[in-house]
Amino acid sequence: MIKEKNIQIIGAGLCGSLLALRLGQRGYNVTVFEKRPDLRKVDISAGRSINLALSDRGFSAMDLVGIQHKVQPLCIPMNGRMLHDTEGNTILAPYSGREHEYINSISRGDLNSLLLDEAEALPNVSIHFNYECRSVDFENGISHFYNYETKEESTKSADVIFGTDGAGSALRKSYYLENKFLFSFLQDYLTHGYKELSILPAENNGYKTYKNALHIWGRGDFMLIALPNLDGSFTVTLFLSYAEGEYNFNNLTTKERVLEFFEKYFKDALELMPNLIDDFFDNPTSPLGTVKCSPWHYKGKTILLGDAAHAIVPFYGQGMNASFEDVVEFDKFLDKDYGSWEQVFEAYEKSRKQDTDAIADLAIDNFHEMKGHVNHADFREKRNLEMAFEKEFPNDYSSKYSLVTFNENIGYREAMLKGRAQDKAILNMLADGVIKTPLDLSTKSLKNTLLQVQKETENILEDDRVAGLK
Repeated sequence: MIKEKNIQIIGAGLCGSLLALRLGQRGYNVTVFEKRPDLRKVDISAGRSINLALSDRGFSAMDLVGIQHKVQPLCIPMNGRMLHDTEGNTILAPYSGREHEYINSISRGDLNSLLLDEAEALPNVSIHFNYECRSVDFENGISHFYNYETKEESTKSADVIFGTDGAGSALRKSYYLENKFLFSFLQDYLTHGYKELSILPAENNGYKTYKNALHIWGRGDFMLIALPNLDGSFTVTLFLSYAEGEYNFNNLTTKERVLEFFEKYFKDALELMPNLIDDFFDNPTSPLGTVKCSPWHYKGKTILLGDAAHAIVPFYGQGMNASFEDVVEFDKFLDKDYGSWEQVFEAYEKSRKQDTDAIADLAIDNFHEMKGHVNHADFREKRNLEMAFEKEFPNDYSSKYSLVTFNENIGYREAMLKGRAQDKAILNMLADGVIKTPLDLSTKSLKNTLLQVQKETENILEDDRVAGLK
């Protein structure tokens, strides 16, 4: 019933290229403008996250456009977190008690390239690079661009404009600068930033450390993580305060001080990184922030998707997955009996925003969990119990992490509320001695413990409902 067929997409990153592919498959005429050069012809700039965690919500999007079989070979399964202490001792903490549940390390560039190839193969999709959107006249459906190659400015019009241009979205900026409607905007930075480093492949192109895990060196106020790449390397990321603590990005200014810092806190990682100093001083330090805004759309003319609408910090591994799920959820509304884009946009945002707000909050929670809590005895005790529940009773229990990461049919908000209630129930009951760790329990006793946890979880959820939290 929607007659307007000419679609403009600003931004050809992961969300924009997937959206172009899906709308192209639906028969719309799609034109995409991307400010960066074609990443299939140039290297991704050093310092930008070059591999990401793809999980079930992301795979649902790949299924939607029919390319999961092409994406799977690009993935490296990560079955759990490999936790490194200051002495170099390690322990593998599985993500789930169910063996088929794991996350996947995947190259941002490889996945983005595949999506661009698939979209461009459609006759009704065209993609233009080196076009920076400077502003959008959202009332009239006109975007203003600057071409980096020709050095010329131009305007492009469309029936509908989608802003998938990331956390610094030009469309979102136009919303609040033009001040033509009530637009709420929140941008909240952490005091921490991040820097990309690397562990190079071994001489035989193998892996210098365990391949199938997300490695974490959690140190309370800061941490190091590493994800595997197909070529035998690991992408390493240091998350550290800009100004607080004995060591911070502002005072790590010499080779000697960087080596001193790593020798003290990440000794086993340092042994794998002879290239550390070059990486540290060649690669930028980048901020970490959350973006929330509303409304995402203006009438039936423009709408924000992905990071442009809801950028989050990377600590739940759900940024890409949430953006991909935007496309999956948006696509559902195109199958409903709406007569205009405005009705589609309103219904989609009303349905979706509570979930994107929830995953933003969960990502902040997981930041504190990863850098500190994973090494605490009470946290490990809780996780051991949850792993036992999932292994012995796979249909009866899912941890908060599993609800968020491996249950794509559950919205982020529902996963957050139930997961937080479960966490609170287990930690309180362990602290009070009401339940015991799985090492002390038979299968029958473990089942009784699960029933106790489920009952207490429901009590907490009911309290939340009474308090108006659900």
